[in-house]
Amino acid sequence: MTLFQLIMLGASAFFAYKIYEHIQTLQDPKNDENERSADAFSPFDSSVLVEKADEAMQKGDLQKALAIYSEANIKEPKNAETLFKMGYVLTKQNRDDEAMEYYKEALELDPNDTYIHQAMASLYRKMGQFASAKNHLNSSLEIDKTNPITYYNYGNLLVDMKHFDEAKEMYKKALELDPDFKEAGEELAKVEEMQV
Repeated sequence: MTLFQLIMLGASAFFAYKIYEHIQTLQDPKNDENERSADAFSPFDSSVLVEKADEAMQKGDLQKALAIYSEANIKEPKNAETLFKMGYVLTKQNRDDEAMEYYKEALELDPNDTYIHQAMASLYRKMGQFASAKNHLNSSLEIDKTNPITYYNYGNLLVDMKHFDEAKEMYKKALELDPDFKEAGEELAKVEEMQV
């Protein structure tokens, strides 16, 4: 062995010993009567935290938004809006399985929220689970037949399913409800162009 290798071996052994020594002094955390409650994390209530998370989301700081939504969820568990927003952030981060779990939990708490149904439909569509996506869009329409976004999303799903005539009807319905819905007009034009 060269002198350099001997020095490196000695240094490695020294650091390994120091780590071992440190680990031996560690203790398990004690269950104290003064354990921190959910309120100890932040002085803000959950609604203020959700507002702060929304601001982070608008700035594009998804990680910060998710952390703040998570804190709001600890302070006020079982809040459908917070769970929905956590799912949305996770979707934006392509963490689809985790997002779906939050969406399902939010939907359990608020089964009549069209936005949760639409978000789940979009995620199922992305995953190629068209039947599940269709079920959620139908549920959304049962709750509110006047939301042009639902018809637009339904049209997108039907295009993926190669049901072009039905997709055109959905885009037309979206435009009927909102004549200024630019994206629906563009998608309708694309489908009509494909069929020429």
